[in-house]
Amino acid sequence: MSKIKVGAVVYAPQVTVIWGIIADYFKEAGMEIETVFFKDYRSQDKALLDGEVDIIWNSPLAFVECDIKSDSKATYSYMRDTDQDRTSCFLTKKDSGIKTTEDLRGKTIGFGAVDSPQARLIPIQHLRENGLEYNKDYKEVTFDVALGLDGDHEGGEYDALEALRRGEVDACVTTDNNRRSWELSGKLDPNQIIVCSTTGLYDHCIFSVREGFPKELLEKWEQILSAMDYNNPKHKEMMDMEGLKKWVPGRRSGFTLLEKAVDYLKYFD
Repeated sequence: MSKIKVGAVVYAPQVTVIWGIIADYFKEAGMEIETVFFKDYRSQDKALLDGEVDIIWNSPLAFVECDIKSDSKATYSYMRDTDQDRTSCFLTKKDSGIKTTEDLRGKTIGFGAVDSPQARLIPIQHLRENGLEYNKDYKEVTFDVALGLDGDHEGGEYDALEALRRGEVDACVTTDNNRRSWELSGKLDPNQIIVCSTTGLYDHCIFSVREGFPKELLEKWEQILSAMDYNNPKHKEMMDMEGLKKWVPGRRSGFTLLEKAVDYLKYFD
């Protein structure tokens, strides 16, 4: 059997280390994989759609892109346990008088990168569902750090927070995970900056699978992947680096908000 080609975007230096560990793990389990690295999600998606790779570790936006451009013929596989039921939040200064989503009407909002599902696209859909229309009911300011990485970093979100502190925006957007991390590290004082609105639940990263990939190979891939054990020290190192304790079956339902946002903004048109 030839090696399965698995794509990964190098959004941080540890990505190559993570995939080296994963490749060794799969080889020991009887399946060889060849990791193909990409600089951004658009080029990785193109490689999957062109059949140059078999499986890719995908951002939520890239997953939706694959689904749209393949007419739903590209499928999906597992995701991390920590990818499910995520939320993003709108932050504002405590003394701003902004306490609800409606209070954001007419305000200037700092978002993450323009291609960030969690710090721009899904929050824009959240505003829409609460009666605030894009390009009409608020002013958008994006903080475009590392475009092409689909917000797989905190850079743009933290820049938006800094803009809020300086009074350049009335509110900013980040993930709840980042907010909690910043509070623990002292980068954000919850007595000064508060949450005024929170999005609905959504899912994050997921493996996309090319059209026509053999079902029996996918089943073996998933069997090996899901057998990773956080209690095994050899597995724990990689799982800590990748931020999970268990690989779980992927699901389409967690991408509904993002799909609506992409359609609303005509993102891939």
